[in-house]
Amino acid sequence: MANLTLDRKKLKQLESRFLARYPEGFNDPAMVAIGKKHKVAKMTEMALMFFKKSAFSNVDETVDNMVTIISRSSMVSMFEKPKFRDFAKSLNSFDKVFLVKALKQLLHGKQQSGFEAIVDILKTQKLAKWSLISIIPAYYAPNEEVFVKPTTAKDILKYFEINDPVYKPAPTWEFYQAYRQLINDAKTKVNKSLSPSNAAFSGFLMMTVKG
Repeated sequence: MANLTLDRKKLKQLESRFLARYPEGFNDPAMVAIGKKHKVAKMTEMALMFFKKSAFSNVDETVDNMVTIISRSSMVSMFEKPKFRDFAKSLNSFDKVFLVKALKQLLHGKQQSGFEAIVDILKTQKLAKWSLISIIPAYYAPNEEVFVKPTTAKDILKYFEINDPVYKPAPTWEFYQAYRQLINDAKTKVNKSLSPSNAAFSGFLMMTVKG
């Protein structure tokens, strides 16, 4: 994979713009208030309990926990939450095992295999959406994984004139891996107060690339 990176000069400009408004970054009172609405710390705590390796032995419970996380997430749209819940309820025992094994691979094993297996099963009900696939990893490993919000991803790539990877609505491992590298590399180039988590860092970019 190519060495993907966001332009440092542009990043520093965005950093200056953000810190001029919020001098303490995400520790600024205004940003803390916004952060409380998203409850990322609480969601991460829940995800770590729900999806630790030993938890995957209970298939039905793991599927229910996936529904719980997605239903309670402030980052997943109100349209997608009930669709995923109904999808989970409709699964037979074989498909539940498939979904749970895929998630375990994504979080604890061969990530690409897990990612692509989740895409495959969600595709059967036209639910292969970036938000549904990336939200649990983003909560489980908030400083390594990324939540792919389509509008934010497209705006970031456009602002920084990144032509590869190309965002597409259909989730692919290739894009996820490349986008994750961009975010993890970029956050090392700015003030640490801008990246208490990858979701927060993406929020900083979302708030500044629009001007």
